[in-house]
Order: sequence, then structure tokens, then C-alpha cells
Amino acid sequence: MTQVLIAITILWGFVFIYAVMATMDFGAGFWSMLYINHDKTKATNIANRYLSPTWEVTNTFIVALVVAVYSLFPGAAYSLGTVLLVPGSLILLLLAIRSAFLVFSHVADDYRKPLTYITGITGLLIPGLLISVLPISQGPYIDFEDGQTLQLGKLFTSPHEYAFFGFAVASTLFLSSLLLADYSKASKEYEAYKVYRRDAMIIGPISVVMAFLIMFTMKNEASWIYERMMEDLTILLISLLGFLVAGAALFLPTNKEGMKGMPRVAVVAVTFQYVLASYVYGNAHLPYIIYPEVTIQSGFTDPNSFRAVFIMYIVGFIILFPGFVYFWSLFMNDKRYLRQKS
Repeated sequence: MTQVLIAITILWGFVFIYAVMATMDFGAGFWSMLYINHDKTKATNIANRYLSPTWEVTNTFIVALVVAVYSLFPGAAYSLGTVLLVPGSLILLLLAIRSAFLVFSHVADDYRKPLTYITGITGLLIPGLLISVLPISQGPYIDFEDGQTLQLGKLFTSPHEYAFFGFAVASTLFLSSLLLADYSKASKEYEAYKVYRRDAMIIGPISVVMAFLIMFTMKNEASWIYERMMEDLTILLISLLGFLVAGAALFLPTNKEGMKGMPRVAVVAVTFQYVLASYVYGNAHLPYIIYPEVTIQSGFTDPNSFRAVFIMYIVGFIILFPGFVYFWSLFMNDKRYLRQKS
């Protein structure tokens, strides 16, 4: 594997890790808002218990993603910064609002509900804006003859953009409901588990429909990447199998209380599904970062700089990965934290 392919694999790895963790984080904020008045199920308590230790960790990956772009592909950083100026500014503004209001909602009891509502709503808008980077990078909404200008009117009147937006929202709610179902079951909060399991079974098929809608609109607006993705149709079908496994796992009885479902199996199966689908999309997108002007070769850093940066990434991974594993093992297995009442 050449240096440039290693670099883009690292970058895409950061994109995928942040996408999965962030969707679970943003979705948990929405569920916390939705069930804030449902004290019987304790669904909001479960969502808040998940949000409390994880939202800070999730935000570190977006920093790593930005650093990776500037260190590995500095030649593409200017183009990305220019094209994504407006959506990127909106994303940063909403992230700042959500983070601030999330903190205040835990300390300002008198304003907890309105702060939670704002946190939940922004938690759905952010994934939709973040995924807008993908249709933008496909090229049809950029005027390269006028200094790489993003045509916002064309973008926000495009069915392709709204297909991506809908997919981001559906995936956010689906992944987060699966994880919260697993978390509820581990916490022995079975009423909350039933709620999140039901939500996952409703929203899961919607996310698949939105994925098909993306492919339908892509065929018309970015046929170059659609045709390349069809070359890996077998992998896409295998990824769809992951969704079917997740659906089946939610119906299997697993414990003495008669609770149906194996949500942890469903989380793993759906994550596997997204890994395969993202591989097909990323592979079809190569060698372009922004089609058709910016490629991974034209944006790549100096080879000597890459070697130094790559060594630092390896060292950082060796240091941080055991810490993340330990954090998640405590988070999902500490019985005192899992079963706290408030």
C-alpha cells in the first residue's frame, strides 16, 4: 500500500469512528429530550447516564479528524476550507451551543427542560450538516471556475442532499436507540429497554429506505460514484445482511425475565454493516477528495513529513487505545454506575 493510500485510510478511519460515536451521542441527546416527561420508563435517565461520560470523549475525535486533514493532506485543506466554510461554520456553532447547553442542563435545574430540548434538536441538525460534506465532495454543487465556490442554492434544493440528511438523522436515531437498548438491559432498566428496542425496530427500516433513496438520487446527480459503487454490489448486499442479523437479534429471547432481544449483537451487526457500506463508498470516491479537481495525490503532504506524522499516530494510538478500551469496559460493566437510580 502506497503512502497516500495509508494516509487516506487513516483519515477515513477517523471519519468512521467519529461518525459512529457521534451518532450515538447526538441520538442519546434526542431521546433524552423526547422522554423527559416519561418518568415511569426512566428512558431519559438512561440517556443522560450514557451522555455524561461520553460526549467529551466523542468530541476529541473531531479534533483528531481536523488535525489529520491538515497534517496528511495540506494541499486539500484550502479547498475543503473554502468549500465547507458555510456548512462548517454552522456545524461549529451548533456544536458549541449543544455542548454549552448540555452542561447547563445538568446544573440549572430550573431551566433543565428547555435546555434539554435545545440539546436534542441540535443533536439531530448536526449529523445532517456533517453528512452534507459527502454530497458536496461529489462535485455537482461546486463552481470551480469561480474560485471553488459552493452553490448553496443548488445544494439545498437538491433531493440528493436531503436524502443524505434524512439518512443521517435516521442512522443517528437507529444506532443510538440500539446502544441505549443494550445499555438499559445491562442496567436492568427493563421498561427503558422495551422503549428503546421498540424505537430501534421502527427506525431501522427507515434508515435502510433512506440508504436506498441516496443511491437513487446519486444515480442522477453523481453517476460517476454510483457506477463505481455498483462494482462492489456484492459487498453492499453483505452489508445489508448485517442489518437483517441485527433485526433478528432484537427478537431472540435471552434472559430469565423473558425479555426478547440481544441488543449487543444488534449493535455489532449494524456497526459491521456500516463498516462495509462506508468501505464501498470510500473506495468508489477514490482518488478524489473533491471531484473532479482535488485528488489524494494532489493534496498529499511531503513523504518525509508523512513518515514523521505516521510514526506519531502509531505512538498516539499505542498510548490512547488501551485507555479507550478501559474507559468503555468501565462504562458498560461497572454495576454501581449502571444501576444508579438518578
